Amino acid sequence: QSAIRGKKTIFEFEGREIPLNSRFGVFITMNPGYAGRTELPDNLKSLFRPVAMMIPDYGLIAEIILFSEGFDSANSLARKMVNLYKLSSEQLSKQDHYDFGMRAVKSVLVMAGTLKRSNPDLDENIVLIRAMRDSNVPKFLSHDLPLFMGIISDLFPDAVVPYIDYGDLQKAIEKQLRDHELQVVPAYVTKVIQLLETQIVRHGVMLVGVTGTGKTTCSDILAKALTQLRQDEHADPNYQVTKVITLNPKSVTMDELYGATNPVTNEWTDGLIGQLVREACSDTSPNKKWVNFDGPVDALWIENMNTVLDDNKTLCLANGERIKLPSTLTMMFEVQDLAVASPATVSRCGMVYLEPLHLGWKCLVQTWGERFTKKYADYAKQLEEWTIQLCDAAIPFIRKNCREVISSVDANLIDSFCRLMWTFIDERNEIKGENTKEEQRLVRMYWAFSAVWSLGGNLHENSRPAFSDFLVPQLQSWCPEFPSSDCYSVSVDNTGKFITFESIVPDFEYDPRVSFFNILVPTQDTVTQKMLLENIMTAGYHCLWSGDTGVGKSVGIQNFLNHVPEGFVTGGVNFSAQTTSANLQDVFESKLIAKRKNLLGPPPGTRMLIFIDDVNMPQLETYGAQPPIELLRQVMDHKGFYDRKKLFYKSVKDVQYILACAPPGGGRNAVTPRLFRHYNMFWMTNLGEPAMVRIFSSILGGWLQITEPS
Repeated sequence: QSAIRGKKTIFEFEGREIPLNSRFGVFITMNPGYAGRTELPDNLKSLFRPVAMMIPDYGLIAEIILFSEGFDSANSLARKMVNLYKLSSEQLSKQDHYDFGMRAVKSVLVMAGTLKRSNPDLDENIVLIRAMRDSNVPKFLSHDLPLFMGIISDLFPDAVVPYIDYGDLQKAIEKQLRDHELQVVPAYVTKVIQLLETQIVRHGVMLVGVTGTGKTTCSDILAKALTQLRQDEHADPNYQVTKVITLNPKSVTMDELYGATNPVTNEWTDGLIGQLVREACSDTSPNKKWVNFDGPVDALWIENMNTVLDDNKTLCLANGERIKLPSTLTMMFEVQDLAVASPATVSRCGMVYLEPLHLGWKCLVQTWGERFTKKYADYAKQLEEWTIQLCDAAIPFIRKNCREVISSVDANLIDSFCRLMWTFIDERNEIKGENTKEEQRLVRMYWAFSAVWSLGGNLHENSRPAFSDFLVPQLQSWCPEFPSSDCYSVSVDNTGKFITFESIVPDFEYDPRVSFFNILVPTQDTVTQKMLLENIMTAGYHCLWSGDTGVGKSVGIQNFLNHVPEGFVTGGVNFSAQTTSANLQDVFESKLIAKRKNLLGPPPGTRMLIFIDDVNMPQLETYGAQPPIELLRQVMDHKGFYDRKKLFYKSVKDVQYILACAPPGGGRNAVTPRLFRHYNMFWMTNLGEPAMVRIFSSILGGWLQITEPS
């Protein structure tokens, strides 16, 4: 400003002399007052003339756009549409991902114009209803849908919207689901189609829903279906070969995500987003590119994407580079919720909301049954039926009457049940698929044992008696051999008998050379833990052990790792409040060997068991994310991570995880369920009196036997 007043041609700016362009003007648009936004300092604010913006007349804007899109009855349609949005914002439930603002109105109008041009003979009322329905229904919760449809039928009382046949697209989606051994659930197929419809209208799309509702599968299946349709040379231009690039934005730092300038050397280091978008832009073919951000959305990183997600479609980097996004590029986000996202972000993106009821859990058991048929065809159908009947009764009971300290979702309990059945009904346990009476009995017994430790394994000790009283009669209706005692004390012997864990606790031998802190006295709990660990690790799955401090979680796991069977190598890491995602990445790169430039794994012929203790210790960021947890989730979900220096993707292979943690509180934090759903979760109960007596008498008795009293 002082240079303009002095009418200079050259002036000094931040230590450099630059020429002055008198026609240059600065315009600031801002929306202060919520997450991720700050007020301008007063000395800067005083240099600018403030102009207040008011809410525009939506009706007039809608009318003008509808006229420009070729609608004859634009006046009445615009009024009805504005009323629909007004009533929706007042009557529907308040959700973080709902938005009924100007951007939502505009996207509907653009969609209506597209439909009008593709169906010029269709009644204009029907065209607008379809546009309003198709762009809003994907984001609504199931209890808001009837209300929304009711508002539409009130505004358009005589209109009858014809059924839309998705024909080839629906067939392609169903074929891809079956090719991947997944079930065709009609409500879920509808969600996959809604994802495509939303993408056609918006280039920023969010898949929102709790863990286990099929968000990742939804985008994967759609990408594969579109690719298949293009390879079959389908006429629709929306069906193109699709490439999905995935990263977790919270598994790296902000500088690694967007790039940063070194303050000392003034050298620019490129970021992941810049590289991925540049790579997508370099492909000029009509192929679709989706950059999928599979991680928490918060104001720290998403606000920098505002210019990408609105009509500018431009990625602005801190070094002044501006990358214009092609129409083939879609920004996708997979999130559990939008509790800490700003309204600016929500209004810019199309939303597809997935609820557990769209998918249900029965399809998980059916998929497991199909896969198990290849292992033991004689038992698969029967086990599938029993599992569905048992879970139908057990899951409502658990949710109503039992307490989990680290909560699970229904899909996690079902997955755990299926994993344990796969683990125990195996040749290791003398089941060879001969279908004899003895073997059928053994299968029944292992099925009952799996039910106890999957559905009830994560329950707090106070809830276990009630769960045992409920479960035992249920199990006895299919497995009459199951004893009527506490179901948690029962184990299975390979001879085909139920035995108690107490009866197989080995005797303790006192060794004076072992340090006091390394002494492990076997108890019922340690025997149970060892048996479950051995079987789950051999079957190739992961597990999480939680429990109060001092119940022996880490000691038991460490003892198991010290005596692992052949074919396994082990590694351990302890999380603390200061653990960063870079620390965890260093652990992967140091414990695993580079098989290729972009592939890490254990030595050939082995599997790596990584034990992560205190997994819930890393401190929360401003908006509640834990970067080490997000990196671990990316490795589990997408089998790899990005190199922090050269930004290429490194795959991780043949690694299994054992996690341990105490309940949240006192420096420990709640961990995202999107990580824990991959694990079989077990709660270690506090030591009972018999276990305490056994431990102290064993150690004291062993010491007294070899130490003469003086």
